[in-house]
Amino acid sequence: MKNKPNISEQLKKKYHKTEEVTNFKDMLYRSGDIYRNRIAFKIKDSDGNIKSITYEQFKNDVVYLGTSLIENGFLNKRIAVIGKNSYKWCVSYLAASIVGIVVPIDKELHTDDVINFMNVSQTVCILGDNKNLQNILENISKIENPDTKFITFDEKFNILLNEGKASYLDGITDFDSIKINPDELRILLFTSGTTGNAKGVCLSQRNICSNILSIYGIVKVKRSDLFFSILPLHHTYECTIGFLLPIYSGASIAHCEGLRYIAKNMQEFHPSVILCVPLLLENLHKNIIKNMNKTLPDKYKKENNENPFSSLPFFMKKIVKTKVKNTLGGRLRVFIVGAAAANPTIVSDFRNLKLNTLQGYGLTECSPLVAGNTDFFQKDDSAGLPIPNVEYKIDSPNEEGVGEIIVKGPNVMLGYYEDEEATKNAIKDGWFYTGDLAKIDSEGYIFICGRRKSVIVLKNGKNIFPEEIEGLINQIDGVTESFIFGKQMSEDKNDIKIHSKIVYDKATMKEKYQAEKEEQIKNILNNKIKEINNKMPKYKAIRGIIVSQEPLIKTTTNKIKRHENLKLIKEEK
Repeated sequence: MKNKPNISEQLKKKYHKTEEVTNFKDMLYRSGDIYRNRIAFKIKDSDGNIKSITYEQFKNDVVYLGTSLIENGFLNKRIAVIGKNSYKWCVSYLAASIVGIVVPIDKELHTDDVINFMNVSQTVCILGDNKNLQNILENISKIENPDTKFITFDEKFNILLNEGKASYLDGITDFDSIKINPDELRILLFTSGTTGNAKGVCLSQRNICSNILSIYGIVKVKRSDLFFSILPLHHTYECTIGFLLPIYSGASIAHCEGLRYIAKNMQEFHPSVILCVPLLLENLHKNIIKNMNKTLPDKYKKENNENPFSSLPFFMKKIVKTKVKNTLGGRLRVFIVGAAAANPTIVSDFRNLKLNTLQGYGLTECSPLVAGNTDFFQKDDSAGLPIPNVEYKIDSPNEEGVGEIIVKGPNVMLGYYEDEEATKNAIKDGWFYTGDLAKIDSEGYIFICGRRKSVIVLKNGKNIFPEEIEGLINQIDGVTESFIFGKQMSEDKNDIKIHSKIVYDKATMKEKYQAEKEEQIKNILNNKIKEINNKMPKYKAIRGIIVSQEPLIKTTTNKIKRHENLKLIKEEK
């Protein structure tokens, strides 16, 4: 009798069908033709009115801007894009990546870092928000290329667009004639924000297009979908999945006006798909549970803001599901979660509310997705299964099966920019060494344990994965985030004990525990930590805590900057 194939093998027979594309230009022209009159973007005008932009108009705008960029001498040159998520950012990104090499830059970086990235990448032109460009212009002496062209999104962008339109309609169709080699460098991303230490990731258009097709194969995107774009577009996670995937699929996109406008924008745009990080998911979950306990009849309410949903009668569950959905715009069907591990209880709670929550795992170097939960199979505490055409395995696993994740597939980067040694260390025999630690179960699901560099090695040789313990601490009511670190306890450098910095929410501490003073709060959290310690092996026990209201230092995608937080803790002491 044949063994039943594991879930990872079963998934391969269920993929949604895709139509092959290998470069952005073909994808743009294909979508502009197939979805011509469908809505590509919903944007707000200067009066706050929502207007629609069709696929035909979007394609034309990219062609017109690209035509202008060519006429300005930027064919095959490095073109940077910086600014908040917007329609103009999207037009600029595609035009730049088809005409030359696009360099998306984080708008939150210090101006010195932005200029450093422009210099390192040999940028000749930058398009972006006025604020960002003004900051650069005030430091113009630091820019190595004195002829760098600055195109602001409010004025010069429209001028360039109109000039390109006039030229194109006059018969200058150089943009149409561009031939793209799908395997050459076309996207240059910097993953470091440290001046003088820029680490560039070189991606081809085949890298990203292959990832788009792989994701579509496991998560069906409907033409009726509207993606609500919250996370920064310069990052491959939002750019590939929240922008280029819906453009390939014929769906629509709306951009969030800012974190404080999320609830308002959801009521205005009625999204069906949201990409998010666990922090946003946790905040939404917290508010939903809180509102349930406020509005339900007393006999159904739960103390301590626990989730009352499972104990509701059937007819009540139906009403609650509808109410929750309406507060999120009425059409929401799926959250796609990345950047860090989501709390499996929250994932399960949302699924019970008919809000599918799919978490995955990826890196900039992999364009970005490597694994994900799918329309067909899900395991709430895992990062999912390998996506189509991508392989992963664990290198040198320990006795618990934990080792470094290595990845092979068409999504793996070309290499690190002008850094042959780093590229050789990262890519060996076609396998990309991620630096992340994980284990894979018998069904093929991957469970992320943390970064190899952040592992704490104790005197007894045991490994501590900070992210695992942080996940437990973050489930304590009133805790917003936490940071696990090793503290040297004696002159013996190997005498390391586990400590944690815990960030708390003052209002919750007062409401739930009647604690206002920091000493009271610390006592309460110490007791909670003891409960966690009792459930873990002794070597993992947390021996001391620091409490604070100040958020941890994080990247723009809410990943904890471990080195910087540890440095701050040492300075504070």
